[in-house]
Amino acid sequence: MRTTASYLRVLGFVTLTGILIHFLSETEDSVFLSSYWPWIFIGIVCLLSIALEVCIEALQAVLFKTLHADARQRYLDAEALAKEQLFSKFKRIYKKLLGSRPIEEESEIILDHNYDGIRELDNNLPPWWVYGFYATMIFAAVYLIRFEIMDGPDQEEEYLQELAQAKQDIEAYKKTAKDLIDINTVTQLTEASDLKAGSAIFQANCIACHKSDGGGGIGPNLTDNYWILGGGIKNVFHTISEGGRDGKGMISWKQSLKPGEIQQVASYVLSLQGTTPAEPKDAQGEIWEDPDDNQSNKPGFQPVDSTAIGSK
Repeated sequence: MRTTASYLRVLGFVTLTGILIHFLSETEDSVFLSSYWPWIFIGIVCLLSIALEVCIEALQAVLFKTLHADARQRYLDAEALAKEQLFSKFKRIYKKLLGSRPIEEESEIILDHNYDGIRELDNNLPPWWVYGFYATMIFAAVYLIRFEIMDGPDQEEEYLQELAQAKQDIEAYKKTAKDLIDINTVTQLTEASDLKAGSAIFQANCIACHKSDGGGGIGPNLTDNYWILGGGIKNVFHTISEGGRDGKGMISWKQSLKPGEIQQVASYVLSLQGTTPAEPKDAQGEIWEDPDDNQSNKPGFQPVDSTAIGSK
């Protein structure tokens, strides 16, 4: 590997391999952070690319030595010419963009100005500058027509439009990003797939205290209408996430379960309401009524303290 092209080819192979691994991986997180095998695979590709380049250069060296002296000289001359002309096209474009005259032609554009022997050349403006100036003139004309003559939106209107669109995008994203759910945005799930997932989480983590049918053991009965800290999806979500009463309630599960999983298991717990367990535990707490179920219109209604919501 004695040429820049060889290094660029090896770098290209390695980069392409990394891109393919990233897009072919099925995980949401970066596969390079969650596993070591992509790095091993990229290392193997890098070594194979280097070996291929070395083999090609060795083959070229062997073929070069088999040539006659005249053929070797012609090959070397062709290589030198190709190297010389490699950037000749770019050099010509660069000189054309500058718009300057060669030194041999400077005598044709010398002005009469003379400052202590320093002469001034009447060079044209560089074409890139001239075309850029023309572009700004066209842009100014279009801008004038669009926003002054045709009454286009001003900066305040554009800001309000973009702000409204951003809010819509955020709401749409929150609907699909389950792990952004919190106590203020959680809703009860009713889809069979969500309830099935919640049931699996419940069976894996909750049956030791609440039994598999929710009838209650160490923990309270989840199938009746009595709740120690309040019912409803927000309360159940809060208690599963933050834990129950200090010293005698259940532990916090927010370190073990994602917000989307907590929403699923909370929805499953609420789906147990009204079912008949095999050995139901005696009721604990008080009957909970949803404050949003037109209860605020009833005499003596007291709103729920949102800072102390929780469930069984």
